[in-house]
Amino acid sequence: MKTQKESQCTQKTISLLSPLGTIQVSGCENGVHTIQILMDVAPAERSSAAPLSCVVNDSPAETSPELQRCIEWLQAYFSEPQTTGSLPLPAFHHPALQGDAFTSHVLHVLLRDVKFGETVSYKRLAEMAGNPKAVRAVGGAMRRNPVPLLIPCHRVISSSGQSGPYMSGKGDHLKQWLLTHERQRGEG
Repeated sequence: MKTQKESQCTQKTISLLSPLGTIQVSGCENGVHTIQILMDVAPAERSSAAPLSCVVNDSPAETSPELQRCIEWLQAYFSEPQTTGSLPLPAFHHPALQGDAFTSHVLHVLLRDVKFGETVSYKRLAEMAGNPKAVRAVGGAMRRNPVPLLIPCHRVISSSGQSGPYMSGKGDHLKQWLLTHERQRGEG
């Protein structure tokens, strides 16, 4: 467990063991600040027979309701991902998700309009966000997404149908895993 002070927030970090490896969720009583996928192991092999799990590895004694909601959402995403659409999302408390900046707007459009098992091109997302010429800016917004998985930047692909980069190109295999996970679990 780590605790750090940022402006008026006392952040706590929870570590989860997931099919993607370790995921660290940081947040405060006001909401989730960041989700980091550490890429410390290769993604788990998928099996249609066995559900995938996501378990808490390290947690502070007291967890805010928003962090708890995030943990429950992530656990559902890996074990029964098709149910996440009916689960409440935690509040977000990161500057990139506040206000009316383009990054915040694009990420909120993605969250609201691109559902489980769907994909959207960078170009189409720029159009959906009201600026069809901002394709590169959409890519920048995906790179700055502080809460991947919750805001599904892995669902944004190139116009050619290629998956495109994930986590600045270091996590392309994770993006493929996530897209396949959603496709397979959506059919079940």
